[in-house]
Amino acid sequence: MEDNTGYSILRNPRLNKGSAFTLEEREKYGLQGLLPEAVETIETQIVRIHEQLDNFSKPINQYVYLMQLLENNETLFFKTISNDPVKFLPLVYTPTVGEACQKFGQVSRRPRGLYLSIKDKDNLKKILKNWPEKDVRFTVVTDGGRILGLGDLGIFGLGIPIGKLVLYTSCGGVPPEYTLPIVLDVGTNNEEFLNDPLYPGLKCKRIRGKEFDDFVAAFVSAINEVFPKICIQWEDFPGVDAIKILNSYREKVCTFNDDIQGTAAIAIAGFISISRSMKKRFIDQRFLFLGAGAAAFGIADMLVKKFQRDGLTEDEALRQIWMFDINGLLVNSRTDLAEHQLQFAHDLEPCTDFAEAILKIKPTAIVGVSTVGGAFNQQVIENMSAINERPIIFPYSNPTSHSECTAQQAYNWSKGKAVFASGSPFSPVEYEGKTFTPGQGNNVFIFPALGLAIFATEAKRVTDDILLTAAEAVAEQVCLTDFEKGLIYPNVADILRVSENVAVKVAEEIFNSGLASVERPESICDFIKSKMYVPEYK
Repeated sequence: MEDNTGYSILRNPRLNKGSAFTLEEREKYGLQGLLPEAVETIETQIVRIHEQLDNFSKPINQYVYLMQLLENNETLFFKTISNDPVKFLPLVYTPTVGEACQKFGQVSRRPRGLYLSIKDKDNLKKILKNWPEKDVRFTVVTDGGRILGLGDLGIFGLGIPIGKLVLYTSCGGVPPEYTLPIVLDVGTNNEEFLNDPLYPGLKCKRIRGKEFDDFVAAFVSAINEVFPKICIQWEDFPGVDAIKILNSYREKVCTFNDDIQGTAAIAIAGFISISRSMKKRFIDQRFLFLGAGAAAFGIADMLVKKFQRDGLTEDEALRQIWMFDINGLLVNSRTDLAEHQLQFAHDLEPCTDFAEAILKIKPTAIVGVSTVGGAFNQQVIENMSAINERPIIFPYSNPTSHSECTAQQAYNWSKGKAVFASGSPFSPVEYEGKTFTPGQGNNVFIFPALGLAIFATEAKRVTDDILLTAAEAVAEQVCLTDFEKGLIYPNVADILRVSENVAVKVAEEIFNSGLASVERPESICDFIKSKMYVPEYK
């Protein structure tokens, strides 16, 4: 245990055990008198954390408490989260993390992560070397431009990378020392922040265009030079930038965008599960999206690949996918479509009423990625129920207030027929004496497992085939008894086991596609297990 002594150990979150230091350790490291007499187990410490946490009625205060625990005792924090993910994931990530970002200036206690300003574009390598760890494998990066459905939160968006990387460790077993949260500070269009003397970021309107692109290019170059085994996860960039950045770098470095590809993979996993539970071929599903931004195209592109993997041609696959944006259905006669929208436009009369579009297209599933709360109204759900025995209703927008409908509405308006999953968590719903358990299409089933596989194999790239393999592997974790309860995703309580199994399948795909930088082991399962972080006192 390094040659730290006394207070310095207690103030080092990676070394601190608090009341769990043994009497021998207390004597050896000069801790006598700095701790109460009792020597406690980590289990006793966790009981105390639960009791202390219950003193806070508001989730945001529980979030602050847990972040302070992370700064104080890393092992205890991760042991606590991974022991009860159902309770803690909503507190350290969605939905509480949205409010934490909005109030980041008030709730942030100690610096965590790196702030990279566009003004320092030519000095990024030197700044990255200020990070104390010399072998970083994962960075989650945002520019704070589109945090969840909350809009431009500037550098306060750093709360998202911090939360995401907590999940890499607690849900995927990626050792925390290999992770680094980063916010790119390119200004903000949030007028409240621009006029707030306490806002600590760049006080200017967002810098866009070539200057922004050059900054991102300088960042990608610098971080790959300083940390050669890095995987960059892009997070919560505005839609057009998100697509452009991903397309610019996906073939050059190890990178992916969770909003686009992670959301797509977990949605596909749900659709695969539903098809299995209905005993229906996947290729017989037809999809209508509400919203035509980055998330919609991520899901749609992966749907095309899944349809092709299951035997359809690209043209046949595209005909199964329809989109509806603020100006109505994407049809060929429209003149306002962006280039990446054209392949999902079809021959049909223009239509600006979503409920009416359902009757024209007859989709088996509607997918909400619009961030418009309540957009799946009663007429929409009733129309879906009129044309489908089991209508698939997927309001995917986050946070809960932006969900296109609630679970209660979906089950009530469909008279209990709906197969429901959402991006945000909803409680079980009782309808006519039957209890329905809403599915949550939570990316937490994808990116931590993906991260573990990339960490273990030192993958050079993240391909669509790798993400589709992750989606299929998640769907495989759902069994018949889950379907009987109405579940289409695995139970969050089993997240570590699920992540391990998904990581094995993903690692296999990485080895098979020649993208690994390490030798293929005899047993990929044992190999993955050996790489997983276990939060135990050493």
